[in-house]
Amino acid sequence: MQVTTIGLDLAKNVFQVHGITDSGEVAFNRALRRAQVLAFFERLDPCLIGIEACSTSHYWARELFKLGHEVKPIPPVYVKPYVKRGKSDATDAAAICEAVTRPAMRFVEVKTPDQQAILALHRTRDLVVRQRTQTINMLRGQLAEFGVVFAQGVGHATQFAKRMLDGDCPDLPEVADVVVAELCEQLLFVHGKIAGYTRQMMRVAQREERVALLQTIPGVGPITASAIVATVGTGRQFGNGREFAAWLGLTPLNRSSGGKERLGRISKMGDQYIRRLLVIGMMSRMRQIIQNPERYDPWFADILARKPGKVAAVAMANKTARMVWAVLTRNEPYRVRTI
Repeated sequence: MQVTTIGLDLAKNVFQVHGITDSGEVAFNRALRRAQVLAFFERLDPCLIGIEACSTSHYWARELFKLGHEVKPIPPVYVKPYVKRGKSDATDAAAICEAVTRPAMRFVEVKTPDQQAILALHRTRDLVVRQRTQTINMLRGQLAEFGVVFAQGVGHATQFAKRMLDGDCPDLPEVADVVVAELCEQLLFVHGKIAGYTRQMMRVAQREERVALLQTIPGVGPITASAIVATVGTGRQFGNGREFAAWLGLTPLNRSSGGKERLGRISKMGDQYIRRLLVIGMMSRMRQIIQNPERYDPWFADILARKPGKVAAVAMANKTARMVWAVLTRNEPYRVRTI
């Protein structure tokens, strides 16, 4: 019995495989322990394997590629409509097997180990940034109870922490003084970790050709560029720039019906981290455009004149995402269009 298509439901220890033949007959639907997975697929002739794009999916896709199989990761949201009544590993594997055969299905590009290494750097840095924010908020809240206030911003917080540890301490009770000193030490430690991760990202940006190409786009720096390259690779899994912007959640929700077009707020679906980086980059660029509007594309000055600042930043991020897709797929630097 020749198995042509398999749905593989990934897990930590117990995996589920659902295989069908060319005629659509179910060949098997069984559970496998983690140690049995590769040995099981080694015994099969090359076939099409569908998996959900989730944690560890890129590792398993690469391993199954080595065995000669064709592996297509699918976003979990696109698998859900194919799940029949009830929820179990067996029904999930059958749904993946059904979804991977659909001609209009959208798939995820398998990441290389280098891409995942860069993403690990980004995720760790993002975690430490959130820890720094939490520490600053805690430090500010504790000091406010004793009437001590320092200016907003990371720079002012770190300066206060350095002065505190150098002996320039406010008048606090002994117990509170110890707590605040420990918070200051923690703040300076995580601040140094962020700086170290940022330096690593700069080195990555210098080595990667595609990261350098993306930095030719105004408002896209090394951190944003490396995050995009590590996440989407070549970008060829998207048919056009609008699909990429929609994947980032930067396009309006479409609720049109009966020939009437109704567009709402942005969908906010997709990669939240890259979307946030693009919007932050555009908010930084807005300040440059406001100061020197004649040096920039009239479209940007017009959108700033008509829309509130944050709305304009999102619109600029949407347009920049389409530029990013064009640069990635064409593999050439961004060129300013001249009229």
